[in-house]
Amino acid sequence: MAETVLLAAVSRRCRRLAVLAGGVAGVTAALVGVGLAPALASPGALAGLALLVGFMGYGVVALGARGLARLPTVALQGAPADGDTPRKPDSTVGRVALLAEAESFAWALADSTHGVEALFDMSGRLVWVSPSVETLTGYSREECLACEDVVELVVHDSDRAHARSQGRQAAAGGRGVGVELRLDRRDGQIRWVACHWSPFLGPSGDQTGVRLSVEDIQARKEAEYKFLETVAELRRAQALSEHYLARSGDERLRLAALLNALRLGIVFMDPDQRVQYYNRAALEIWSMAADANLLGMREMALRQQVRKLLRDPEAFLAHMEEEETRDGSGLPFEIHFLDGRVVTEVSSVVEGGEGRGVIGRLRIYEDVTESRRISRKLVELAERDPLTNLFNRRRFHEELERLLAEAHRQGEEVGLVLLDLDGFKPINDRFGHQAGDEVLVTLARELARTVRRNEMFFRLGGDEFAILVPDAHEQALVELARRVVERVAGLTFSFGDGPARVTASVGLAFYPRHGENGERFVAAADAAMYAAKAAGRNRWVMAGDGAAATSVALPPGADSSPPGC
Repeated sequence: MAETVLLAAVSRRCRRLAVLAGGVAGVTAALVGVGLAPALASPGALAGLALLVGFMGYGVVALGARGLARLPTVALQGAPADGDTPRKPDSTVGRVALLAEAESFAWALADSTHGVEALFDMSGRLVWVSPSVETLTGYSREECLACEDVVELVVHDSDRAHARSQGRQAAAGGRGVGVELRLDRRDGQIRWVACHWSPFLGPSGDQTGVRLSVEDIQARKEAEYKFLETVAELRRAQALSEHYLARSGDERLRLAALLNALRLGIVFMDPDQRVQYYNRAALEIWSMAADANLLGMREMALRQQVRKLLRDPEAFLAHMEEEETRDGSGLPFEIHFLDGRVVTEVSSVVEGGEGRGVIGRLRIYEDVTESRRISRKLVELAERDPLTNLFNRRRFHEELERLLAEAHRQGEEVGLVLLDLDGFKPINDRFGHQAGDEVLVTLARELARTVRRNEMFFRLGGDEFAILVPDAHEQALVELARRVVERVAGLTFSFGDGPARVTASVGLAFYPRHGENGERFVAAADAAMYAAKAAGRNRWVMAGDGAAATSVALPPGADSSPPGC
């Protein structure tokens, strides 16, 4: 037998009505159980039953009637037997039975909800909650219903004031959608939920309570937290990157300022032999404009551009080509410019980090023109006499050692001419030191014209001079001594009171004939020079002869200097 029962599907909004329906069904069942069912068939009995139901739950029925009226109709249709037609309940007992069946359906529907549904009265007390509350909070349904303040029981202390505020707004007719709160579970864990508050209206349209739907959003919040942490980490990484980028920019500017302040020309070539960096000094060294742009220029084009400035461009280009075949640092190379400048160049291969291989070649140029000039000046000050610009005693001993070693290896002789001026002291005493300096300077200039290119002329100090002759022969050395004596005797000086003259006493010696080492060699020449003085001055004497070999007479009218001068 098929039957069609039209039921008002009890929604979450009408839980209290479902509870009342259950109560009515229970009362009816009790009456039937005690044998009063026949009496219910009479109109008077039905009226009594309605009055009893009214006394038990008139207020609650009135509260939920309108909600039931608003719900969609649910058709529960069985499979009808042949010839059967759907029947309508024809008695109060049937209607009560159908109401009980609707109650069971409503409970099954409420208990199967995934979230939590709850109903509060106008005082804020929980009057009904779905069993899923235990899954969400760890507290049973009975514990929640028995609790005077369920907000105090399950809501996190940081969110209780907000939850109560939302409840008061809903009790005043307001609505709350997606209000996020934290719940304190029985096991101590914290659970995030989204709450949806709405007024619960009675049959007359007046608000009789507050309905609450709770949705578990813990997984979403964890995902949000992870997302926020990821975003925060990305922002930190971005801020750190920007910080390092700013620092890198500052460091690059400081490095560029430092490199531009250096007097070293710096050029960095990439692996494709293109200019990747250059500083201001490099432009100055290569005589380029301050605003010249070399970035990206090939090294071959740069070489062709600068070769016109060089004294020997072919040597420079050959050096550059040879360096291309070298690994590591190149050999220092001197570049001589047509304008007289001297620039040294050194290069080095630059290796990249983390096994990236060669990333380019660094070339450093230094203008050493001024430093070379200063070096030469210092050498001159150290090796030359400041008055006559002749080599001094220090350089004499250096050259003496060098020539004696060379003569020893080659089996040659070295000649030495030592000369001391006769009559210099009276000029110095009579006319002053300035006159004496003039005599020395003039003598040095005149004798320098007498000395040949391979012979070295020295001022040993005071009025004593020396000439070193490599690969010397006796006849040539004697001829040199004769020229020196004659040239000195032929000089005339005028210092106001009349002419003044000087002569020279000269001693000659040969290495190794007159001395097997430098000290004995010089001592032999010195002894010969004093022998010339003792013999009357204005002459030369060969070491070991014991007497003057020859002398040169003074010009007519000239007097000899006093003995010992």
